[in-house]
This record gives sequence, structure tokens and C-alpha cells, in this order.
Amino acid sequence: MRVLIAPDSFGDTLSAVAACRAVARGWSAARPADDVRSAPQSDGGPGFVDVLASRFGTVRTATVAGPLGAAVEASWLLDDRGAEPVAYIECAQACGLHQLGGRPTPRTAMAADTTGVGQLVAEALAAGASTIVVGLGGSATTDGGHGMVDALGGAAEAAARLADVSLVAASDVENPLFGQWGAASVFGPQKGADPTTVEILEQRMIQWNATLTTIAGRDISGEEGAGAAGGLGAALLALGARRISGATVVADATGRADDVAAADLVITGEGKFDSQTLRGKVVAALTASATAAGIPTVVFAGQVALTPGEIASAGIASAFAIVDIAGSVEVAMNDADNQLARLAQQVAAQWTDGDSERGA
Repeated sequence: MRVLIAPDSFGDTLSAVAACRAVARGWSAARPADDVRSAPQSDGGPGFVDVLASRFGTVRTATVAGPLGAAVEASWLLDDRGAEPVAYIECAQACGLHQLGGRPTPRTAMAADTTGVGQLVAEALAAGASTIVVGLGGSATTDGGHGMVDALGGAAEAAARLADVSLVAASDVENPLFGQWGAASVFGPQKGADPTTVEILEQRMIQWNATLTTIAGRDISGEEGAGAAGGLGAALLALGARRISGATVVADATGRADDVAAADLVITGEGKFDSQTLRGKVVAALTASATAAGIPTVVFAGQVALTPGEIASAGIASAFAIVDIAGSVEVAMNDADNQLARLAQQVAAQWTDGDSERGA
């Protein structure tokens, strides 16, 4: 049987690449004759570069400013297989929450900026990239991309430097720049902002939007994805980017449709499998592709928060939680690699080729 393993990351516990290895190890232990292939996935957030680098391109590293200014080592990917090089940048590499060095606070929410992202864009330009794809997600920032624009020389200079570049904002986030569903209101609290700080960030974003409107020649604040990565999406849109789903970027770049078509079973997964998953996330997109091809999908997750009926209605054959085999959330998180491998081995041991034909 041909098995395609294509998970997203499992939150902070396992990257998509590591999750692939764990599932493959467990599945192959129970069914060594199966043809197991890995295709890690991402929606543009943390792990975006690693996922793509597992399939193609050259990983480059640059020392850039982290979210609070201290230098960090950030990786980006250059795909120079074609005549026009493509650069893939993951904003979390430069300004991710994990780069704060501790828990986010109102102070870090106010101070964090996207300067390092601008420096990575400059690296990509210097390398001759004609297309620059910026994966958005996992940021500690709510600066509307102000730091990125400044790092590129300011509004006019940034626009000039990117005028002949095809710029892509890779994100599944549809939120506007400000307002009830904007970057500060919705995502600010996750980045340490208390109510007072949220209001300050909101007002700062409204003021910054005047500059973005000048750059773009239109008000981009209400466009889908403007609020992604603390408003970094808005700056990219103002500089001419088109927004594409991060999951779609990965799918197209890695030939996911061909991978799915060649499989008899698709295994995907993420940290928590809940109602949010069904609204356009990697697992939902992958399931839709597999279902259209008549191929069953199995989901492995840290926790499963959907009913059997909801799982079936989503077109998913079965869903299994690591916490069930680990016995506790603590063990599931602290020993995620081994517990995921155990879960995969257990499911594989009970699987028959007929399950694939019946959709489990």
C-alpha cells in the first residue's frame, strides 16, 4: 500500500518534518512492506522554510534583528532551479514569538517589530530573487510591517526596490489591519498585549495605515490578510504583494496534487484537531484533495476535539489523538516524537488494505 504522510506542525512540540519522521517510523515498524512517502505541510507559519527545504532549494542563513532587536540567525530558502530565482522567507524566523526569550508581555507586544523580515527581504534581493514569498504566522509583532519597511530604506525606497519583484504574502489569515477583527484586537492578546496595550497598538496601526495608503495608492487596511502577522500582511500588500493561502503555496511548490494522486492512503495531522481545522487549514485542504481523488484520509493530532459525526462529515476516515495513547497531555507534549510514533504503529497494525478501499 502507498501511504502519503503529510502533516502540518504539531504546535510547538513537533515540526511538520519531525512529525513526518515519527509517523513514518511507527507506520513502517508495523507495516514494513508499505511504500511510505513524506510530504510535510505548512500554512506559512513556523516551519514554512523547513517544509519547503525538505523538497527543493538551498537554505541560506543570515544574521538579522530579532523581534526585540537582538541579533538572531534566520534561515530562508532560495529556489534557483529555474531562470528566475524564487526566495521563500518565513517571518517567524526573524520575529517569531519563540525569539522573545520568554513569555510575551505588554512590553514585548509594544516593542516587537519586523526589522529582521526587511533584512531577509534585502538578502533575497541581493541574491537576485525575482519572486519573494513571505510566509506569515507565529510573529511576536503588531507593527503593521513598519520595521520591515524601514529596514528596506523607508516607504519610497522599499517600494522602488520591490517594484520589479513578484511579491507574495503567504497566509491563511483573512483578518483586516484594524477594527474588531484586526491584528491588534484578535492577535494582540496572544502576543502579550493587555486591553490598554491593544488600544495603543490599534491607534498606532491606524496612523501607520496613512503611510501604507500612500505607498499603495489605495486603502489596503480592509483587504483580506492585511492583519496577518501583526499587520505585516498590510505592508506587503501595500508594496504590491498578492495574498495566496500559505497551504496553497506549499501545495503548488511541492506538487502535492501528484503526491496525493499516487497514494492509497493519506495521513495528515496537527497539534489540535478542532473546528478551526475545518475552516481552511492544512488538514482540511489536504482532506479535500484526497476526497476528490477517492483516497481516504486519516488524521493524527495531539488532541481531537471533534465528534465522530463531525469527523465523518469532513470526509475524514478516522482521527486519532496522541493524548489517548500517552495517557496525559503532559506526556503527549513532552514525549511527542515517541508517542506519535507509537500511535502510528498501533493504527498501522490494525489497518488492512481493505480499509483503504472502503475509506476505513
